[in-house]
Amino acid sequence: MAVHWFPGHMHKALTEMKEALPKVDVLIEVLDARIPYSSENPEIAKIRGDKPCIKIFNKSDLADPDSTAEWQAHLEDDRAVKTFTTSIDNIAKTKHILELIRKTCAQKDASVKTINAMIIGIPNVGKSTLINILAERVIAKTGNEPAVTKSQQRINLGNGIVLLDTPGVLWPKLENPNTGYRLAISGAVKDTALEYDDIGFYAADYLLKAYPQLLKERYKIDDLPATELEFLELAAAKRGALMAGGRVNLHKICELLIGEYRSGKLGRITLETHEMIAKEEVEMGKAAEKKAAEKASRKQKFKDGSLTPDKRDRKEIRTGKREMQKESKTKR
Repeated sequence: MAVHWFPGHMHKALTEMKEALPKVDVLIEVLDARIPYSSENPEIAKIRGDKPCIKIFNKSDLADPDSTAEWQAHLEDDRAVKTFTTSIDNIAKTKHILELIRKTCAQKDASVKTINAMIIGIPNVGKSTLINILAERVIAKTGNEPAVTKSQQRINLGNGIVLLDTPGVLWPKLENPNTGYRLAISGAVKDTALEYDDIGFYAADYLLKAYPQLLKERYKIDDLPATELEFLELAAAKRGALMAGGRVNLHKICELLIGEYRSGKLGRITLETHEMIAKEEVEMGKAAEKKAAEKASRKQKFKDGSLTPDKRDRKEIRTGKREMQKESKTKR
């Protein structure tokens, strides 16, 4: 799915982030617990090195708890990474992030030096709301849409911790095509940049396979159909998402399905598991190898095909003459 989402301010934000990183003691990366892989910016992983990182699984109240636990265990295989689950409604738990920052930077916390933390995260992951909770005052502008924060700002949280807030940054190129769908379904991409029908079909297909019982309960369907189209048609009839003549309004039912997923009305759902991502990465590797081989083949065909028989003969004659001249010089 082609979604254009890397405007100039995001490129600038990533550059500023790289420049500030040497002065940062710990990174705090806010993830969407429903899409831990897709909401983890690979550009950050490239520039972080071995710097300590706390990955916050925000919106964990909307995610499948079993999947969240599996993702935490996987990410903490990296000794420099700690994870923490929270939601914007759980203010008391969110404040424990400050304790985790101090524990992660224990040596500096024991001194009089200030701990410099940088908070990062993709758009609409709840980063600004989390900052306001930690600061106990309205610092960051919040909104239920991507790209609210536009520039870096330093926030003194007190007790020796200074937080550097950064704009939500998505990456310039998607290596995994499924990531685009998951980001769109969760709301990380502005709705004006996508088509509800497209992501609605993707969501329906996944939910039929991964969470069929939740669909049955929400849409009061005893026997789920085999395909996403049949499900959407059945759900549309149940919800009155119909046009004149009783025709199904696919856009409306897809919009409704995505809206109910985002609000949690469908239940606690995670859109990706570690096992899924492992398989997708293998497939991406094979696709990349195939693409490279096809590119090399096209290049060779173009090179060979650009020579007519006459040109090829003349080239061979010229090559032969050069070889003879080399041999002649060698003998001298």
